[in-house]
Amino acid sequence: LVLSAARITLRANRAARELLGPPPSGPAPADAAALLRHPALAEALDKALAAGAPATADVLLPVPVARDVAAHIIPMDPPLADGGRVIVLLSDRTRERAIERMRADFVANASHELRTPLASLIGFIETLRGPAADDPAAQQRFLGIMAEQSDRMRRLIDDLLGLSRIEMAEHQAPAGRADVAAVARAEADAMAPLLAARKAKLVPEIAEATAAPADADQVAQVIRNLLDNAIRHGRERGQIRLAAGPGTAPDGRRGVTIAVTDDGPGIPREHIPRLTERFYRVDKGRARSAGGTGLGLAIVKHIVNRHRGTLAIESEEGTGTTFRVWLPGG
Repeated sequence: LVLSAARITLRANRAARELLGPPPSGPAPADAAALLRHPALAEALDKALAAGAPATADVLLPVPVARDVAAHIIPMDPPLADGGRVIVLLSDRTRERAIERMRADFVANASHELRTPLASLIGFIETLRGPAADDPAAQQRFLGIMAEQSDRMRRLIDDLLGLSRIEMAEHQAPAGRADVAAVARAEADAMAPLLAARKAKLVPEIAEATAAPADADQVAQVIRNLLDNAIRHGRERGQIRLAAGPGTAPDGRRGVTIAVTDDGPGIPREHIPRLTERFYRVDKGRARSAGGTGLGLAIVKHIVNRHRGTLAIESEEGTGTTFRVWLPGG
């Protein structure tokens, strides 16, 4: 960025526009004002201009998604021909910082969540070696439980790795285009075994020719996780509705809306703000027995963030819950 003495953006190259968003008008990228108002950068600009020497700053931009930016500020004396007094060189460090956090989070989460199934496996192995060594019926029962616990650990590790990959790319908006209607129908069909196990019914309400600028695989994962969550935690023999079609954001922007509604017990209001946290469970015992890893809604949230969309959760105790995703475009 090239700034005037009044800290007005005079010029921005293509890389700056890609990092901060295309200019709504004039030369300044969309998020340039937020960047220049940041206390760390404002302080570094003051220091560089006062001393006539370069300065640096680390800036965290929280919207539209969190980005870690390193700024190197170079005062120009004499000024440039267009009046430019400061050059600000920006380096996007989001991916490197995300990798660092991912490593730390993966170790912490994996060690905590794997402890229970591992302890269970160790206990059953000791029993099979001892009291159940000559009891074929007990052996079969214990081996079945061990298989379930092993499968839970596999799914947990898969979800942790998947969430880490999504978080690493969250600051990069997807470049492709997804046929949301086709993806929704495919995911609805894939839920047949789980629906049969819960004796539940899925009612699709999918508008034809519904598409959006999106990563098709990640849209599929959002729908899959929301359906899986509704079926597992909804009412047995209940009804699940999957709706997909044109929709508007709370601010009026047009796009695509995906909604999954169950007729289960509902969620107490105080729990709703925390549902997308890693491993957060309203009823810890019931959630584990239902087979979830506790990461499905966290994955949904980060995918929606990457697509610059919104996630709304509406629930009424005794009536059911609706998860509503809006994606821009259409």
